[in-house]
Amino acid sequence: MKRLIIGTRGSDLALWQANFIKDTLAGIGVEAELKIIKTQGDKILNLRLDKLEGKGFFTKELEEELLGGTIDIAVHSHKDLPTVHPAGLTIAAVTEREDPSELLLILKDCVDISKKLSLKNGAMVGTSSNRRKAQLLALRPDLNIEDLRGNVPTRIQKLRDEDYDAIMIAKAGVNRLNIDLSEFHVEVVDTTELVPAPAQGALAIQIRENDTELFEVLQKIHHADTAAEIGVERKVLNLFEGGCHMPLGCYCKKENGLFEIWTSKAETDEDFPDRLFYRVESLDGMAEKIVAKFSAERKFPAKVFISREVGEHNYLRKALEKHQIEIDGRSLIRTFPIVNVLDPFYLKHIDWIFFSSRNGVDYFFNLKPVLPKHVKFGVAGRGSEDSLRRAGHLADYVGEGGDIEDVAALFAEQVAGQTVLFPRAQDSLLTIQKALKPDTRVIDLPIYETVMEDDIDQTYAEVLIFTSPSNVDAYFVDNLLDPGQQVIAIGNSTAKKFDEMGLKYILPYAPDEIGLAEAVFGIDV
Repeated sequence: MKRLIIGTRGSDLALWQANFIKDTLAGIGVEAELKIIKTQGDKILNLRLDKLEGKGFFTKELEEELLGGTIDIAVHSHKDLPTVHPAGLTIAAVTEREDPSELLLILKDCVDISKKLSLKNGAMVGTSSNRRKAQLLALRPDLNIEDLRGNVPTRIQKLRDEDYDAIMIAKAGVNRLNIDLSEFHVEVVDTTELVPAPAQGALAIQIRENDTELFEVLQKIHHADTAAEIGVERKVLNLFEGGCHMPLGCYCKKENGLFEIWTSKAETDEDFPDRLFYRVESLDGMAEKIVAKFSAERKFPAKVFISREVGEHNYLRKALEKHQIEIDGRSLIRTFPIVNVLDPFYLKHIDWIFFSSRNGVDYFFNLKPVLPKHVKFGVAGRGSEDSLRRAGHLADYVGEGGDIEDVAALFAEQVAGQTVLFPRAQDSLLTIQKALKPDTRVIDLPIYETVMEDDIDQTYAEVLIFTSPSNVDAYFVDNLLDPGQQVIAIGNSTAKKFDEMGLKYILPYAPDEIGLAEAVFGIDV
């Protein structure tokens, strides 16, 4: 095959991407050289991206040169491509996706670890993405979001110059450029917390549609799994008829043989986004199913019961009240401390402290523990993580997803051979402890107990959310489900209670407020 010409933008990241494809092609015996092309998005730096005319302002000029035959390949960040290709062009191959998480880079004097995302109250955050803005404000409505333009090094320099308190950028770009971020506080914002743009982290290799010989060659570097995952993401974007400025996040990944798909969509960058999660065996028809859930005609439950108090500014409350869904939030149990003074012996030689609940965090720190300097913290999920932040500490390990057995297995690897303290409820199931390796030392510390409330009133809400096995036991002493009532179980231990009772339930991906919002939004009534 002849020596190929690869068209690319001239930014550091675009050049890294083009050189990566050039080197990958060299690995299969195909030689190539680069041609740098300036795009509309590179030339106009004084306007917000969503104010620029038309679509494809980072891609149009490359596509024109491709059609004109002056280049053979255009390398794009896949998320920048419009979902409808110009006539005569096709995406011949995509690369394996880089980590699509977001990074929040924060000036160290603007950090407040007691707050979600470690940002001080009212911080100014730079991002040019409507998707990021809508999701950030849903998590932290006190933040001030300001426009941020420029390539990755330019954006980081603007933070260094203190034009912003923090900026949000894609982790993939930082990874590819191997940028040293040690001068900042870095928060990795996981894809389950802030849903990425469709195809974020993947590269697209675009060629002329009639270049069949080159198409066949490029199949050797094509990553079919990534193509399938981003295919559903981009189809969702296409069906919404949105460009890359729609406040839409969609992310699909395959895990344990099943596809997991998250979607976040807001009407504008100022509106609270709706969230949806699916776990399915096949992607057939999924884009259409996702888009249908966001239809203006669909019906929502009138009322949702949850077995805990729901604060005024709680994420779940805001997600439900957006659709005029009434909330009946009341705990069916009471908790009491069973340890009032903490023996310093427990804390002397520990390496880790693991919390499986918010109550565990709160009761432990109420004891005013004096901790070893280098102790690390593990938590079962984001709810416990938020409580730990409020106590002034960051988690070194955060369990992801609703499967506590998976959380336990991953934590067991992390703490092998070390000493772990478990402040816990007296009736805890000890799932994490049972999964630890034989050389891990456990210090068991029951610090609170749960007691069921008496005479619990039945709820007639269409959806019932149960937050613990104890709350399930308390409710079903005197009450039964009415026909048509649907149940959401937080966490596997709660789900097992319903398995024992033979009741159907929905298990959210994550046992936190976002996971619950996704579960309720996905229910049809």
